[in-house]
Amino acid sequence: MRTTLTIDEDNAVRLERLRKRRNARFKEIVNDMIRNGLDQAEAAAPKKRKPFRTRAVDLGPLQYPSVKDALRAMDDKYDRKKLGLP
Repeated sequence: MRTTLTIDEDNAVRLERLRKRRNARFKEIVNDMIRNGLDQAEAAAPKKRKPFRTRAVDLGPLQYPSVKDALRAMDDKYDRKKLGLP
């Protein structure tokens, strides 16, 4: 694919240094760098997680059928007078 690409000056300098060091064509260097960058971006992308599921467990019948009954039982158990508190 042929396209026009505007490269920032700092990147152009780095690409040119790399081209000279590798003794390669400019388009090869640019394609290698794009390929490497895309590979890293894909590897760093978060992977889809399996949804967390909570399993239901049967705890048996309710001891107290209503909140009112549960509070009454707590009042009886923790009665301040029975515990010797003022």
